[in-house]
Amino acid sequence: MKTYKIACIPGDGIGKEVVPAGETVLRALSDAGAGFGFEFTSFDWGGDHYRRHGKMMPDDGLDALRSMDAILFGSAGDANIPDHITLWGLRLKICQGFDQYANVRPTRILPGIDAPLKRCTPADLDWVIVRENSEGEYAGVGGRVHQGHPIEVATDVSMMTRAGVERIMRFAFRLAQSRPRKQLTVVTKSNAQRHAMVMWDEIAVQVAKEFPDVRWDKELVDACTARMVNRPASLDTLVATNLHADILSDLAAALAGSLGIAPTGNIDPERRYPSMFEPIHGSAFDIMGQGLANPLGTFWSCVMLLEHLGEAEAAARLMQAIEAVTADKSLHTRDLGGTAGTDQVTQAICRRLQS
Repeated sequence: MKTYKIACIPGDGIGKEVVPAGETVLRALSDAGAGFGFEFTSFDWGGDHYRRHGKMMPDDGLDALRSMDAILFGSAGDANIPDHITLWGLRLKICQGFDQYANVRPTRILPGIDAPLKRCTPADLDWVIVRENSEGEYAGVGGRVHQGHPIEVATDVSMMTRAGVERIMRFAFRLAQSRPRKQLTVVTKSNAQRHAMVMWDEIAVQVAKEFPDVRWDKELVDACTARMVNRPASLDTLVATNLHADILSDLAAALAGSLGIAPTGNIDPERRYPSMFEPIHGSAFDIMGQGLANPLGTFWSCVMLLEHLGEAEAAARLMQAIEAVTADKSLHTRDLGGTAGTDQVTQAICRRLQS
């Protein structure tokens, strides 16, 4: 029987609760006759590691992950450590170190979820947002000089390369091509950002010629936020820069009912390195340790992990269990207006898989 090696990095906050829940569900799936197994290796990297060693993960941490089939990640963020240290020291170190240049975030309204849009049906909101995940606004280029003086200067430079834009555009067009509607919206801001974003637009036009069966349009990022609210059915697959997609995907998750449900995959499409899957909800220190965290974002991330491993049947089975649980309002966690806890939802998923 095939065994997949999965690295588990709970990180900080509720990540320490939802990643073990993800392990439990994946074990239940395997035990229920999926035809394959898992070997989990846990890494205690994050804020606690920083307090002990002065860094979020070891210098040779990437080498420890390199042989894994996939990574299940919780969250990076600690109330007592500056955000740029927690992000760049762990999550982005892995994403950039393994060139996980495609961040994929599916969004749809699951059964039983009371989404905030009054005139929106589940069929109207079924999106995938593709986020450029390696450069752009989060390239890390910039600096500060004359700190503390009136002449202090700080810069963050958005860096876009032709190679980087071409590969994310091609990935997005290919993904749109695989979906029933074959539709892509290229999100831009080239009216104000007249160099890099103009190149982004030009490359979109060039790559589109390789996909004549994909309908595509271009939308300014500010107009796209309004379109997501007012005309959700007009969207299907979206591609945007690192910063723009970061913001739009949180809006998408909120429109679908809760950030607690939303998954994401940090993908190396060429499969040179392991890809990493995580919920988007963050550390949520206000509910840490109380058993209140919604684990569904982690479970949906596990669905994406299984799809990436080529286990489509097992992925569909887990997704069906998730939908059955969301349809039962007695199993809604606090973020969905219910009273269920992390363990209760996790055990309900496991029972569904076993039955």
